[in-house]
Amino acid sequence: MHYFKDRRDAGRKLAERLVDYTARSDVLILALPRGGVPVGDEISMALKAPLDIFLVRKLGVPSHPEYAMGAIASGGVRVLNEDVIQALGISDSDIALAAAEEERELNRRQRTYRQGAGERQNTVSGQTIILVDDGMATGATTEAAVIAVRSQDPAVLILAVPVASVDACNKLREKVDELITVVTPEPFGAVGAWYEDFSQTTDEEVIDILSKAKRRVSR
Repeated sequence: MHYFKDRRDAGRKLAERLVDYTARSDVLILALPRGGVPVGDEISMALKAPLDIFLVRKLGVPSHPEYAMGAIASGGVRVLNEDVIQALGISDSDIALAAAEEERELNRRQRTYRQGAGERQNTVSGQTIILVDDGMATGATTEAAVIAVRSQDPAVLILAVPVASVDACNKLREKVDELITVVTPEPFGAVGAWYEDFSQTTDEEVIDILSKAKRRVSR
């Protein structure tokens, strides 16, 4: 069963649950690239709020890169899943190697995506931040983003994802002021299972979305 046609459909449905934040001068949408950006763009348009990005990268287990052992985020934040690390006997050197590789990709994306977004015009401190992604399975990557955003002292931090596992929601609910989802199916599986179209969002699409969002704000 697919709950969403694509990421934009998911963003529109998620925006319906965020209407209380429409046209408020203190609201900033921070989307996690790449998949969270089209979701966040729909929310940005619906709420008439500025859109920006917040970068986070999963740290994959060396033998199974899709399986998260932690994540890094903007601002030098690193979150590790000690249970996974201990269970698989992952060494400190393996963690350092994965972190260095993902740090390079995080920096590359920062340089690339700022072509569209420009330098951030809105500070996080004292603002109502709506942190957006396209879904949440284990929550490891999202947790790194939450910790990093929280360290910048927002007045309110809202985590908004169209679809999430119950376990991930339980893990992160206490770390944010509000957690908003459309569906929390069980058993969960993978985020992409709940989308009809879950094709990869490209760097070019991210740059284009951010450029258009920037023009919306300037108007």
